[in-house]
Amino acid sequence: MASKAVCVLVGPAVNGVINFTQNGNKLHIDGEVKGLTPGKHGFHVHEFGDTTNGCTSTGPHFNPEGKVHGDIAATVRHVGDLGNIVADDKGIAKISLVDHLAALNGPNSIIGRAVVVHADPDDLGLGGHELSSTTGNAGARISCGLIGLTK
Repeated sequence: MASKAVCVLVGPAVNGVINFTQNGNKLHIDGEVKGLTPGKHGFHVHEFGDTTNGCTSTGPHFNPEGKVHGDIAATVRHVGDLGNIVADDKGIAKISLVDHLAALNGPNSIIGRAVVVHADPDDLGLGGHELSSTTGNAGARISCGLIGLTK
């Protein structure tokens, strides 16, 4: 059973490291992302661990249950919906989340998938835009990385 994973985010200007630790049914997500514009940025797990065409080839949000997009705290959401990260005035976002849906094992395993950071805030499915229910209208993919096992 996997208990730890890591993702190294790489982008033209935005980089970071995200650590995942499975503790029972809780997935702890901790890390730091640098090079962001101040404010909120969509933060998601995408379906494919494929960066052959940059962040575009990571595909849609990881959504094995076919749900609509939502916030990490929503009862209905994609497994990959992790809400927003918030960058301070120096462009640094410190991340500390706990999720009960994404996991490192089983049908909701995010191992081998990708984390994507977006240019804009995620409207959490509530924005009324045509993309709200699928992507949160979070804009361009500015950094991404593969999620892999670690010690």
